[in-house]
Amino acid sequence: MTAAPAVLTCDAVLFDMDGTLVDSTAVVERQWGRWAERRGVSLAAILAVSHGRPTLETLSLIAPQWATAEEAAALEASERDDDEGVVAVRGAPALIAALPPMRWAVVTSAGQTLARARLTRAGLTVPAVLVTSNDVSRGKPDPAGYLKAARRLGVRPERCVVFEDAPVGVTAGLAAGATVIGMTTTFAMLDGCANRVADFSAVHMIDAGPPVRLEIPQPRGHDARACRGVVSLERE
Repeated sequence: MTAAPAVLTCDAVLFDMDGTLVDSTAVVERQWGRWAERRGVSLAAILAVSHGRPTLETLSLIAPQWATAEEAAALEASERDDDEGVVAVRGAPALIAALPPMRWAVVTSAGQTLARARLTRAGLTVPAVLVTSNDVSRGKPDPAGYLKAARRLGVRPERCVVFEDAPVGVTAGLAAGATVIGMTTTFAMLDGCANRVADFSAVHMIDAGPPVRLEIPQPRGHDARACRGVVSLERE
């Protein structure tokens, strides 16, 4: 049972890609599964740490002996060529279509080529500001990607709302000073989020800004005072 909707007021919205705007679970698990079988590595161990992390960092954590730029590039190329099952998360197309170009960005641990291919395959607009693993030296949970996206949009990170589906992404968004809304598409529980939603079907644009005002559902008993940063989260 849910309480009355809450309203988020911010200067920009920053989205993770996989698991947030794009459901690419089938491809990710299929390609990592093939790689794991070929290299004799546990798929379960890979999937336990891979969500939200660049491919090379995942390799470094799970199989350092295979953690090379060439190996990571080959894996991303396989993912790029395999787009079966890639779809937009429910409600994502309508929400990003309602946002002005310089009021939203995508911050992803995928590379530039893979990110563009995956967004396009899912039928989503490639944003004016797309920050990928090619643009930062440290991936999530480091906040570098979100900080760079805010700079490119010309807004302060603490005036941004981040939508994330993975713990490392939530950590990155919070470290950047943003307010983070958790997407429960991948993990049922995400600590530190100001709120959580299952998808974007119940996230509605009230005003395209500036500032941007979004209406989101909130669980009964949720305390809006727990919201991090200066972005306002109030009941209607």
